[in-house]
Parts: sequence; structure tokens; C-alpha cells
Amino acid sequence: MRYRIVLLAIVLLFCAKGMAETSVYPGKEWATKNPLEVGIDGGKLEDLSEFARGRGCVVRHGYMVYTWGDIAARRDIASAAKPFYSHFLFKAWEDKKIPSLDQKVMEWEPRLRSLNSGLEFKDRDIAWRHLANQISCYGVQEKPGTAYDYNDWQMALFFDTLFLKLYGATFTTVDKTVLHPILTDVLQCQDNPTFIGFGTEDRPGRMAISCRDFARFGLLYLRQGKWKDKQLLSSKTVKMAISNPLPNSIPRSASFEKGQEAEMIAGQRSIGSRNIPDNQTDHMGSYSWLWWINGVDREGRRHWPDVPIDAFGAFGHGGMRAMVVLPGLDVIICWNDTQIEGRDKENHALKLVVESLTRKP
Repeated sequence: MRYRIVLLAIVLLFCAKGMAETSVYPGKEWATKNPLEVGIDGGKLEDLSEFARGRGCVVRHGYMVYTWGDIAARRDIASAAKPFYSHFLFKAWEDKKIPSLDQKVMEWEPRLRSLNSGLEFKDRDIAWRHLANQISCYGVQEKPGTAYDYNDWQMALFFDTLFLKLYGATFTTVDKTVLHPILTDVLQCQDNPTFIGFGTEDRPGRMAISCRDFARFGLLYLRQGKWKDKQLLSSKTVKMAISNPLPNSIPRSASFEKGQEAEMIAGQRSIGSRNIPDNQTDHMGSYSWLWWINGVDREGRRHWPDVPIDAFGAFGHGGMRAMVVLPGLDVIICWNDTQIEGRDKENHALKLVVESLTRKP
């Protein structure tokens, strides 16, 4: 009996090792399989594409298994670009460009020191982790870390400080010197992703990327930061990024109701919204380092009730542009220019994907 147990352990060890070694990644092109080969009912995915419209793709086990529309078209993804920002912050931290995620941002953007004297110079306390969770309270009256404010002026401050100051790029060079060599070239993206989707004079930092390239970024996080034989981001950091939602004890900024703004840097630009104060949504217990996850809100409601709780994704324009990972099902879904808008429609679209699986791990 002891011999059999040892033998079984050895067999399981080699099976696990073999499975790890055969993890599939795309090369210059995605390897493809039809849905049935990976345990998916293609008819359900047709229901998804008819519901969504626009363009999109589904990946399972590292294979491209279903597409609709032009998945090679490079298009703006709006707020779905934000997890790319947190990715490069994490990369800077792991590469020791910054000592900590708690480093004060004024070390890189000194103009924060002199803002809001009537509010005890509150912006001096903005840390990187505040910007990367939208709790910096930049442009509103609360102190950093005390309230959630989904704010496009804050995101422009984050992008400009991170890429132009910490990484030393310009709007003209950020793709060539940061985005491509550190990330998208390694992922062998096919359609030339860019942080300058509308040009250097129009909201730089807005990412334009194709669905099939966006799915590669999802696969990187599905595989816990590993791409083929390279660990681009530690698995510990990836886990933190997608599993640490803001607690419901952190309220939405009162600026939503009171219209109370606070001083920003002179000439501060926005990466999207022109509202001042800007406060677009609550975090609903489901916001983790600029990713949306399947958390529970203050009323006890699951963010996507018909979807596995380990789901996480990047969403723009209320859900019309998105990339979602279902880790336990080994599935990635990406869409753009769709009719999916709001939590209910997001839930329905993802439910169709879950229901399409005829074989689950």
C-alpha cells in the first residue's frame, strides 16, 4: 500500500508538471480550435454575439475559439485601459523604481504640495495606491484614502505622473519606450496597441487596442503574470491586483451630492470627463486596483450574480468595451463597440458564456 501511494504521488507530480509545461500561449498568431474541442457549445456563443453586437472574441485554454466582428480592429477602450496603468505601477514597484506603493506622489509631482491650503494641504498625502484605487480624492474635498471618487482628472494625473515622470517618457515616445518593450512586444501583440489612441493632442493615455490583443493581456493575468518562460509580474502581485476590492466602509465621495470641488494643479487635464467635480460611480465593493471584480455591494448584492465569484475584468463606457477573465473556467472574453451597458447586461453576457461550457474543470 505504501508503494502504491508513493507511485501515485509520483504520477500526479509528473502529470501536473506536464500540464504546466503544455500551457498554451499565442505566438505571432493565436492558435485556434472550434468551440466543441474545448468543451463549449458554439450556439450559446452565437447568442452572446447577437446580444452584444459590435466585435469580440472568446479564448479558452489559450486557444482562440470564437470571434465576431473585426477582432483585429484597433479601437479606443475608454476606462478599460486603467488596469494597464496599475500594471505599469506594479512593474515599477517590482523593478524598484519606487520604494513602495505608499510613496507620496508629490515626490514625483511637486505641485501637489501647494494645493488646498484651506484643506490642510491634503493632496500632499496622495500615495500611489490611492491613485491606483481611485481614492486619492484629487479634485474633491475629502482627504486621500477616505472616499472613493471615480474621476478622470485623477486618472490623467496618474497617467502623466507615472509615464512622463517616473518612466521618463513623453506622449510621443510612451508607446516606443514603455508600452511596447515592457509589455505588448513581449505578448507579441498583433495590432500595434497604443496609449495615444486619439493622438498626442487629444486625451493621451486613452488606449486603442484590438480585441485579440486585449485578450493577450487577460491571458497574462489568467496565468498569474507569467508569459511563456518569463514572469512579467509576480504571481503575488497579480493576486493582489485582482482580489483586493475596496471595503464597503469606504464611502463614495460626497461631491456626488454636494457639488463640492477642490483645487487641482493649474492646467490640469482630464483623460475623459469634463465634469467638475467628477464622480461617476460607486465602487460597489468590487473595485480592486482599477480592475472590476465580482464582489458584494453595501446592500449585499453580488456584482454579477450569475457569474463565478473569481471573475475579474476591465470595463469602459459602462461595459460597452471590456475584457473579462473567468479563471476557474480558463476563459477570457473580450468585446468592443457593443450594446452591453450596465451591470445587468454585463451579467447576462457573461452568463451566456458560462452556460456555453459543456465541460468545466
